[in-house]
Amino acid sequence: MIPQSLIDQVVKMALAEDAPWGDLTSQNFIPETATATAHLVAREPGIFCGAKVFATVMSTTDAKTSTIFPVEDGASFSAGETLATVTGSARSVLQAERIALNFIQRMSGIATLTAKYVAEIAGTRARIVDTRKTTPGLRALERYAVRCGGGSNHRFSLSDAVMVKDNHLAVLTASSKLGVTAALREARAKLPHTVHFEVEVDRIDQIEPVLAAGVDTIMLDNFSLEELRQGVALVAGRALVEASGNVNLTTVGEIARTGVDIISVGALTHSVRALDLGLDIEIEASA
Repeated sequence: MIPQSLIDQVVKMALAEDAPWGDLTSQNFIPETATATAHLVAREPGIFCGAKVFATVMSTTDAKTSTIFPVEDGASFSAGETLATVTGSARSVLQAERIALNFIQRMSGIATLTAKYVAEIAGTRARIVDTRKTTPGLRALERYAVRCGGGSNHRFSLSDAVMVKDNHLAVLTASSKLGVTAALREARAKLPHTVHFEVEVDRIDQIEPVLAAGVDTIMLDNFSLEELRQGVALVAGRALVEASGNVNLTTVGEIARTGVDIISVGALTHSVRALDLGLDIEIEASA
């Protein structure tokens, strides 16, 4: 689960951005004593994600607001289904509405898209993983949504694991004046034994020199299907094989069937469509 402290931080930032000096419309047009019951309704089918974030938005606006969820994160739902019921001050519910929807629509959209990718690779050894192509400040939420959709997470940040990409490799070999294998071995000697070591290659002939350095994972970037099959055969279990580039719902099944272990998909987070969820509000008469 996402730490509550992180959810609180993100929600407070979003609410401050949306209503820095209050909600002028609700404060001036909605009676202070009016209460509301609102239903979060699915306009299309999908995978639910973001209950805790949605509820936090509502309760941060007004601690007395109650949110009940008949579904759990990771559950599938149909169009027309009620996913949450909110009860509280009408002013507070109306102020929180857009931010709450923004979060849950995006998180459910990511979970739903991830589930589609996972379904396409069923029966293979591959796992679908996300990338660092996330919305700044929302990475923890978006990666949680990937997990709700049945996917897995790559390294969370630059501090979590080593990934030597093409530009790193070019600078490393040029500055050290060593061959690829020797340069990687020398750099790896500086790492704690617990650090995962991954290197990206974009040509078949780079595979053996990189494997000789003792990497944990080798990323085959923008390889054709035939090149992926050749790469998997060359690696022969000496490291995990990750495929990256040219991955979409049309290609991911064939990529998985080449025998790779991991398929990283930036599209899970960088260009996902928010799911169509609506908040239907019933305003009750003021006392």
